[in-house]
Amino acid sequence: MTAPVQEMSNARQTIQAARDAGAKTHAPEMLEQAEQLLQQASQELEEGDYISARNSALKAKQEAIQARQNALQKKQNE
Repeated sequence: MTAPVQEMSNARQTIQAARDAGAKTHAPEMLEQAEQLLQQASQELEEGDYISARNSALKAKQEAIQARQNALQKKQNE
């Protein structure tokens, strides 16, 4: 299996999109979880555990998507 470079990149971009949407204020726990999962993926990548790194990166992306959606909904309700 190759290194999950694309998955890591996608997770980073999605986390940035969540930040841009105001997740740091409106969905901080979810954003923190996404960032922790991305950090875990980076560690697993360094250790050569590409399967776990890919899974963690995919989870980070999903968590960031949720954080972004929650932030946008909360901003609309203000």
